[in-house]
Amino acid sequence: MFHKEGFAIIRNTLTSLIAIDATAWYFAGGFNWLVNLLIFASTVFAILVLQFFRNPKRNTIRNANHIIAPADGKVVVIEEVTEHEYFNDKRIQVSIFMSPLNVHVNRYPITGEVKFAKYHPGKFLVAWHPKSSIENERTTVVVENETTGPILFRQIAGAVARRIVMYSKKDDKATQGADMGFIKFGSRIDLFLPLNATINTNIDDAVRGGETVIATC
Repeated sequence: MFHKEGFAIIRNTLTSLIAIDATAWYFAGGFNWLVNLLIFASTVFAILVLQFFRNPKRNTIRNANHIIAPADGKVVVIEEVTEHEYFNDKRIQVSIFMSPLNVHVNRYPITGEVKFAKYHPGKFLVAWHPKSSIENERTTVVVENETTGPILFRQIAGAVARRIVMYSKKDDKATQGADMGFIKFGSRIDLFLPLNATINTNIDDAVRGGETVIATC
Protein backbone atom coordinates (compact mmCIF):
# COMPACT_ATOMS: atom_id res chain seq x y z
CA MET A 1 0.00 0.00 0.00
CA PHE A 2 1.29 3.45 -0.92
CA HIS A 3 0.48 6.79 0.66
CA LYS A 4 -1.76 9.14 -1.30
CA GLU A 5 0.94 11.84 -1.23
CA GLY A 6 3.05 9.64 -3.48
CA PHE A 7 0.49 8.74 -6.15
CA ALA A 8 1.39 11.55 -8.58
CA ILE A 9 5.14 11.21 -8.02
CA ILE A 10 5.02 7.43 -8.47
CA ARG A 11 2.96 7.76 -11.65
CA ASN A 12 5.18 10.45 -13.14
CA THR A 13 8.40 8.67 -12.16
CA LEU A 14 7.38 5.32 -13.61
CA THR A 15 6.06 6.92 -16.80
CA SER A 16 9.27 8.90 -17.30
CA LEU A 17 11.53 5.92 -16.64
CA ILE A 18 9.62 3.68 -19.03
CA ALA A 19 9.77 6.38 -21.72
CA ILE A 20 13.52 6.87 -21.23
CA ASP A 21 14.25 3.14 -21.32
CA ALA A 22 12.02 2.58 -24.37
CA THR A 23 13.66 5.46 -26.23
CA ALA A 24 17.13 4.14 -25.44
CA TRP A 25 16.15 0.64 -26.58
CA TYR A 26 14.65 1.99 -29.82
CA PHE A 27 17.66 4.10 -30.83
CA ALA A 28 20.10 1.35 -29.81
CA GLY A 29 18.28 -1.08 -32.06
CA GLY A 30 17.65 -3.50 -29.21
CA PHE A 31 19.33 -4.54 -25.99
CA ASN A 32 23.02 -3.95 -25.39
CA TRP A 33 25.12 -3.48 -22.26
CA LEU A 34 24.37 0.26 -22.09
CA VAL A 35 20.60 -0.21 -22.46
CA ASN A 36 20.67 -3.03 -19.91
CA LEU A 37 22.58 -0.80 -17.47
CA LEU A 38 20.06 2.01 -17.97
CA ILE A 39 17.14 -0.37 -17.34
CA PHE A 40 18.84 -1.70 -14.20
CA ALA A 41 19.44 1.83 -12.87
CA SER A 42 15.85 2.80 -13.67
CA THR A 43 14.54 -0.25 -11.83
CA VAL A 44 16.60 0.52 -8.73
CA PHE A 45 15.44 4.14 -8.75
CA ALA A 46 11.80 3.08 -9.16
CA ILE A 47 12.10 0.69 -6.21
CA LEU A 48 13.55 3.45 -4.03
CA VAL A 49 10.67 5.79 -4.90
CA LEU A 50 8.10 3.06 -4.24
CA GLN A 51 9.57 2.15 -0.86
CA PHE A 52 9.74 5.79 0.20
CA PHE A 53 5.99 6.23 -0.25
CA ARG A 54 4.98 2.93 1.32
CA ASN A 55 2.22 3.19 3.92
CA PRO A 56 2.17 0.01 6.01
CA LYS A 57 -0.72 -0.65 8.34
CA ARG A 58 0.17 -0.16 11.98
CA ASN A 59 -1.43 -1.78 15.00
CA THR A 60 -2.10 1.26 17.17
CA ILE A 61 -3.25 0.27 20.65
CA ARG A 62 -4.98 3.43 21.79
CA ASN A 63 -4.36 4.40 25.40
CA ALA A 64 -5.08 7.81 26.92
CA ASN A 65 -1.95 7.60 29.09
CA HIS A 66 0.38 6.78 26.20
CA ILE A 67 2.16 9.20 23.87
CA ILE A 68 3.10 7.19 20.83
CA ALA A 69 5.72 7.84 18.16
CA PRO A 70 4.41 10.17 15.44
CA ALA A 71 6.90 8.77 12.90
CA ASP A 72 9.36 5.99 12.14
CA GLY A 73 13.01 6.74 12.73
CA LYS A 74 15.73 7.04 15.36
CA VAL A 75 15.52 8.99 18.61
CA VAL A 76 18.25 11.63 18.45
CA VAL A 77 17.30 14.07 21.23
CA ILE A 78 15.86 13.66 24.74
CA GLU A 79 16.34 16.80 26.81
CA GLU A 80 14.63 19.48 28.85
CA VAL A 81 14.22 22.68 26.84
CA THR A 82 12.18 25.87 26.79
CA GLU A 83 9.56 25.78 24.02
CA HIS A 84 9.00 29.33 22.77
CA GLU A 85 6.30 29.18 20.11
CA TYR A 86 3.30 27.96 22.10
CA PHE A 87 4.05 27.04 25.72
CA ASN A 88 6.80 29.52 26.62
CA ASP A 89 7.87 27.19 29.41
CA LYS A 90 10.01 24.13 29.97
CA ARG A 91 9.16 20.83 28.26
CA ILE A 92 10.86 17.53 27.54
CA GLN A 93 11.86 17.46 23.89
CA VAL A 94 12.04 14.08 22.13
CA SER A 95 13.25 14.26 18.52
CA ILE A 96 12.95 11.51 15.90
CA PHE A 97 15.13 11.61 12.80
CA MET A 98 13.71 10.03 9.64
CA SER A 99 16.17 8.88 7.01
CA PRO A 100 15.04 8.61 3.36
CA LEU A 101 14.65 4.86 3.97
CA ASN A 102 12.09 5.26 6.77
CA VAL A 103 8.33 5.31 6.36
CA HIS A 104 7.48 9.02 6.18
CA VAL A 105 3.84 8.95 7.24
CA ASN A 106 3.30 11.19 10.28
CA ARG A 107 0.71 10.18 12.87
CA TYR A 108 -1.05 11.73 15.86
CA PRO A 109 0.71 10.79 19.12
CA ILE A 110 -2.47 11.17 21.20
CA THR A 111 -6.23 11.43 20.80
CA GLY A 112 -7.71 14.85 21.49
CA GLU A 113 -8.57 18.23 20.03
CA VAL A 114 -6.23 20.21 17.80
CA LYS A 115 -5.66 23.47 19.66
CA PHE A 116 -3.03 24.97 17.36
CA ALA A 117 -1.78 24.28 13.84
CA LYS A 118 0.62 26.48 11.91
CA TYR A 119 2.90 26.17 8.89
CA HIS A 120 6.24 28.04 8.82
CA PRO A 121 8.21 28.54 5.59
CA GLY A 122 11.96 28.43 6.10
CA LYS A 123 15.38 27.08 5.24
CA PHE A 124 16.49 23.52 4.48
CA LEU A 125 19.37 22.95 6.90
CA VAL A 126 20.28 19.33 7.63
CA ALA A 127 17.69 17.93 10.04
CA TRP A 128 20.18 17.44 12.88
CA HIS A 129 21.42 21.03 12.74
CA PRO A 130 20.76 22.79 16.11
CA LYS A 131 18.87 25.63 14.39
CA SER A 132 16.78 23.46 12.07
CA SER A 133 13.86 23.42 14.54
CA ILE A 134 13.51 27.21 14.40
CA GLU A 135 14.84 28.13 10.93
CA ASN A 136 13.77 25.28 8.63
CA GLU A 137 10.45 24.83 6.89
CA ARG A 138 8.25 23.31 9.58
CA THR A 139 4.80 22.93 11.07
CA THR A 140 3.64 23.10 14.67
CA VAL A 141 0.61 21.16 15.91
CA VAL A 142 -0.75 21.03 19.46
CA VAL A 143 -3.24 18.34 20.48
CA GLU A 144 -4.80 18.29 23.94
CA ASN A 145 -6.82 15.88 26.03
CA GLU A 146 -7.71 15.64 29.72
CA THR A 147 -5.16 12.93 30.52
CA THR A 148 -1.91 14.16 28.94
CA GLY A 149 -2.75 17.83 28.63
CA PRO A 150 -1.41 19.62 25.53
CA ILE A 151 1.24 17.83 23.47
CA LEU A 152 3.15 19.77 20.80
CA PHE A 153 4.80 18.10 17.84
CA ARG A 154 6.67 19.73 15.01
CA GLN A 155 7.38 18.46 11.49
CA ILE A 156 10.76 19.74 10.32
CA ALA A 157 12.08 19.59 6.76
CA GLY A 158 15.72 18.65 6.22
CA ALA A 159 18.31 19.28 3.53
CA VAL A 160 16.61 16.72 1.25
CA ALA A 161 13.00 17.10 2.32
CA ARG A 162 11.38 19.91 0.36
CA ARG A 163 7.71 19.27 0.90
CA ILE A 164 5.83 19.10 4.19
CA VAL A 165 2.18 18.09 4.16
CA MET A 166 0.07 18.85 7.25
CA TYR A 167 -3.59 17.81 7.44
CA SER A 168 -4.25 19.26 10.91
CA LYS A 169 -6.49 22.27 11.39
CA LYS A 170 -7.48 24.03 14.58
CA ASP A 171 -10.48 22.40 16.31
CA ASP A 172 -10.02 19.12 14.40
CA LYS A 173 -10.55 15.91 16.36
CA ALA A 174 -7.28 13.96 16.38
CA THR A 175 -7.21 10.18 16.75
CA GLN A 176 -4.12 8.50 18.16
CA GLY A 177 -2.23 6.74 15.37
CA ALA A 178 -4.20 8.35 12.52
CA ASP A 179 -2.44 10.19 9.68
CA MET A 180 -1.73 13.87 10.35
CA GLY A 181 0.71 14.51 7.51
CA PHE A 182 3.70 13.47 5.46
CA ILE A 183 7.23 14.75 4.87
CA LYS A 184 8.84 13.92 1.56
CA PHE A 185 12.47 12.71 1.55
CA GLY A 186 14.23 12.83 4.93
CA SER A 187 13.29 14.95 7.93
CA ARG A 188 12.67 15.15 11.69
CA ILE A 189 9.81 15.37 14.16
CA ASP A 190 10.11 17.02 17.58
CA LEU A 191 7.76 16.19 20.44
CA PHE A 192 7.39 18.54 23.41
CA LEU A 193 6.06 16.70 26.45
CA PRO A 194 5.11 17.69 30.02
CA LEU A 195 7.94 17.61 32.56
CA ASN A 196 6.09 14.93 34.54
CA ALA A 197 5.98 12.56 31.56
CA THR A 198 7.79 9.24 31.99
CA ILE A 199 10.05 8.73 28.98
CA ASN A 200 10.02 5.12 27.75
CA THR A 201 12.68 5.39 25.06
CA ASN A 202 16.38 6.15 24.83
CA ILE A 203 18.76 7.95 22.47
CA ASP A 204 19.44 5.89 19.32
CA ASP A 205 16.34 3.72 19.79
CA ALA A 206 14.52 2.85 16.58
CA VAL A 207 10.81 3.67 16.87
CA ARG A 208 7.75 2.84 14.78
CA GLY A 209 5.12 5.48 14.11
CA GLY A 210 1.73 4.57 15.53
CA GLU A 211 3.10 1.77 17.70
CA THR A 212 6.11 2.67 19.89
CA VAL A 213 5.20 4.25 23.23
CA ILE A 214 7.48 7.26 23.59
CA ALA A 215 6.21 8.34 27.01
CA THR A 216 3.40 7.90 29.53
CA CYS A 217 1.55 10.52 31.56
